[in-house]
Amino acid sequence: MILIVDDNPDNIYSLQKLLESKNFKVDTAQSGEEALKKILKYNYALIILDVQMPDMDGFEVAENIAGFSKTKETPIIFLSAVNTDKRFITKGYDSGGLDYVTKPVDPDILMLKVKTFYRLYEQTQALKDIQQTLEREVEGRKQAQKELRSKVDYLHTLLESLPQIAFTCDHRGNIGFVNGRWFQFSDNEHTFPQTHPDDRPIATELQESLESGKPLEMEVRVKKRDESGYSYQLLRVWPILENGENNWVGTFTDIDAQKKAEKEKDEFLSIASHELKTPLTSIKAYMQLLDRKLKLDKGCAEAKYVNRVQDQVEKLNSLITDLLDLSKIDNGKLGINKKVFSLERMVQNAIDSIVQTHDQSNMELYRQGDISDLMIYGDEIRLEQVLVNFLTNAYKYAAGTEKVIVDCEVMVDFVKVSVIDFGIGIPESKQPEVFDKFYRVEETSFDFQGLGIGLYICSEIIRSHQGTIAVESSAGNGATFYFTIPLNLPTDAK
Repeated sequence: MILIVDDNPDNIYSLQKLLESKNFKVDTAQSGEEALKKILKYNYALIILDVQMPDMDGFEVAENIAGFSKTKETPIIFLSAVNTDKRFITKGYDSGGLDYVTKPVDPDILMLKVKTFYRLYEQTQALKDIQQTLEREVEGRKQAQKELRSKVDYLHTLLESLPQIAFTCDHRGNIGFVNGRWFQFSDNEHTFPQTHPDDRPIATELQESLESGKPLEMEVRVKKRDESGYSYQLLRVWPILENGENNWVGTFTDIDAQKKAEKEKDEFLSIASHELKTPLTSIKAYMQLLDRKLKLDKGCAEAKYVNRVQDQVEKLNSLITDLLDLSKIDNGKLGINKKVFSLERMVQNAIDSIVQTHDQSNMELYRQGDISDLMIYGDEIRLEQVLVNFLTNAYKYAAGTEKVIVDCEVMVDFVKVSVIDFGIGIPESKQPEVFDKFYRVEETSFDFQGLGIGLYICSEIIRSHQGTIAVESSAGNGATFYFTIPLNLPTDAK
């Protein structure tokens, strides 16, 4: 908006109409006092100020305007019909005016000056806005850096207080901070602890994790600076977002005592399982002889008891076999002997085995899917073990229902084998854990016997075949356990 200050209403009117015809917003004042009041209240882009006015002339008004911090940069054009001498023009500039125009005024020249000063005012305001924005941004960044520094200091304090080795690194893997325990294993803050020759270097594993953006978790053996041996450490490295990019925090947790305890446990399970197998084999043989002898006398009631003992011997034998397999898995020695075989034969063998051992059951076992000509590459005995486990669980947890279904479905790159029952089912919240070692669903753990390792062994067998294993179920609506095996045969078998 432009302010016109003149004690002559006619001058104001003509000038106001001229400016408004060019789409400028105009305000007016008929004295210096009125002008100063308005200038303090409103913001003006330009002031056109008459020099000769009663009480307070234009020079005094301009000097007062220049004294206000709010308006000292507002451009002023002086208009004068009398004071046209050089000394008055000079005084006008000294008072804060940017131009001095004498009357009579040439409208075109005046409008050219007004437009120029108005444009300069707009540009000045835009520059001020930009400057204020930059100042706010700089201040915001200073505050953000201060807060970030505070957070980093707090993080370093936390890491220093941890009982583990702790460190931070950037997205390139450059180590930024290490706590005091780091130096028990490393000479300097830029070098990772020395790892066992048989373990992958930490820097290599970390680089792969940084490139993928995924947290790193690995067991690694590292050496203390003042010791000759290596101890197991669990290394965890995870990302935290700072300044819009990922930085990383890592810890080494000592698990050496835990690993030794696990090794001793595995050795005990292996020895105990082998030792139990020997007398159990003898018991099984004698019970078979006794069963044959008692069956000669068809009216002998003891034959029934012998059958029950044989059933319990089979269960015990199955548990010992599972313990042996578990020990082999934990030691990385689970034997997988792959060859090309008929999937139909494997499935039928598993079904025959289950039907024979559950001949007293009223449940019907149905087949779905044609795989009569399908050959796959894998360990036939181990995969049969998986299917038998699925079927055994189906007969156990769906007892009293009418049927169990074995479904075989050939896909593009793999074959899917499913066992479908209509029993008690598994709650969705429990399903992610059913393939974990020693896991048993609480709702069934007191009603059904077992160690909770059968499905874990199955998952390891399928994993060694590069397949998948899963369950689909809901509480009270049965369960579908399935596994998939790739159809890729070895080149020499095609």
